[in-house]
Amino acid sequence: MTSPAIALVHEWFTPRSVGGSELVARELDGLLSRGETRPDLFALVDGESQRPESWLAGRQVHTSFIQHLPWGVSHVQQYLPLLPLAIEQLDLGAYPLVVSSSHLVAKGVLTSPDQLHVSYVHTPVRYAWDQMHPYLASSQLARGPLGPLVRLQLHQLRQWDVLSAQRPTAFIANSRFTASRIRRYWGRRATVVHPPVEVDRFQWNRPRDDFYLSLCRLVPNKRVDLVVQACNRTRLPLVVIGDGPERKRLEAMAGPTVRFLGRCLNSEATDWLERCRAYVNVGLEDFGIAPVEAMAAGAPVIAYGAGGFCDSVRPLDHQSPHPTGLWVGEQSVECLAAALERFHTQELWRQLPAEGQRRWAETFSPDRFHGRMTDQLQRLWEAHQRRQNHHRVPLPMPVPLA
Repeated sequence: MTSPAIALVHEWFTPRSVGGSELVARELDGLLSRGETRPDLFALVDGESQRPESWLAGRQVHTSFIQHLPWGVSHVQQYLPLLPLAIEQLDLGAYPLVVSSSHLVAKGVLTSPDQLHVSYVHTPVRYAWDQMHPYLASSQLARGPLGPLVRLQLHQLRQWDVLSAQRPTAFIANSRFTASRIRRYWGRRATVVHPPVEVDRFQWNRPRDDFYLSLCRLVPNKRVDLVVQACNRTRLPLVVIGDGPERKRLEAMAGPTVRFLGRCLNSEATDWLERCRAYVNVGLEDFGIAPVEAMAAGAPVIAYGAGGFCDSVRPLDHQSPHPTGLWVGEQSVECLAAALERFHTQELWRQLPAEGQRRWAETFSPDRFHGRMTDQLQRLWEAHQRRQNHHRVPLPMPVPLA
């Protein structure tokens, strides 16, 4: 067997989009590498391998025709109608094992029955399914004359999304919430393996200051507006880290106790997480890495009690063993303000010790991720080999993971 015999597919590698899915792709690359052997990388576009500071520096990334279109690398999502076609043009026929890291179209690569395709899914396309209406309401393009065309494109994307979801051999989801959406929209089952979080870069035992922290991209679905308004109402100090199209609107509604820092270096964000009274997030997350980072830094989490937070945050009010925070029952200013007021006046952080936060966060460490993914890939490879023609000689795993 020629080497490497594994293809790793991710939507795109660009400095403009570095988040949880890219961290997972990096960990998958490490997991599938042994010695000098690394998986071959595929993506719609690559803007990272030429940057010396990137983990992809010097690596070859096989890209699609989007790479050569105007602003294709920097604004790949503007070519949304072409992305399904583009991902299908990647030639993966030489790889017995294909692993995709998918939040939009990566799962739709074409493979044969002889190949094992395992897709790690961060989310089905949010703005084509359950979050379509909020997306359309916040999109100037969708509210303009081109609105009907945008809706038609999303309709077509949903059709392709269901069709392409039948292609992978197996799905692995980043949370129970994502697994339920995969079952709902695609009619497929998924095993849950939580994404890796770099817990070791945080100190959990530093003295804590009396402020609350929001750290995320400032986009509508993160619902930072509710956090800002709740802190206006309770007059509790809030620090907001992040940037995005919502920033001006949020700054306009903020009261005197709210401070915006914009985009920060990782070292600065780490310092704020290690000192905050609690981390607050009431968006609907597929998993949500930042709350786990907050717990790794010893901070309790006040979060919306739905979506991926049901996997990552153990609520104080539900008799959870070793609780790590509070769940907010609904996405409203009133509900969040009441939770913040109760947390602050009753000093509930005293029931949520920092050491317990860190101990729970360590269950999401990269080592745990590697162990769980190794088990799943080995199990799926063995099952795939059993399904092959009995007259063929079974193949070993292309790269021994154990």
